[in-house]
Amino acid sequence: METTAANHDLSWLLDTFVKQTTGAVSALVTSRDGMQIASHTLLDKPTEGTSDKLSAVASGMHSLALGAVPLLGDSGGVRQIIVELDKGHLFVMAAGAGSLLSVLVGAESDIEQVSYEMSLLVKRVPGYLSVAPRAESAAAGEPVQ
Repeated sequence: METTAANHDLSWLLDTFVKQTTGAVSALVTSRDGMQIASHTLLDKPTEGTSDKLSAVASGMHSLALGAVPLLGDSGGVRQIIVELDKGHLFVMAAGAGSLLSVLVGAESDIEQVSYEMSLLVKRVPGYLSVAPRAESAAAGEPVQ
């Protein structure tokens, strides 16, 4: 997955978001196919790859939610996934074209406010959060060139 020039370095954007959003602990931008684009304060150790693993988890959660949509009748699309944890919440939201924004917040956070702040960020800078699609897909059974 290629990143566009606009989203090559999103650390400044995620840093500002985490600092300005009450209770936010970390933020992650990932492609919809699970590749990490940028992260902030995930406490990665080089051997753990936490942000890469969380990118795959966020992508999988979003994909599962999309798979549920046809089963739920006229429910519309997937806007956001919220996972309630013992000590906080994990939000996953569709961001720019081909990307997801994930935010981890503490238990004391106002989840409606966090959701609102995420929506504002996505609407304010969609070009920075977009991921260019792969050049082309291979036909069934053929190698990708």
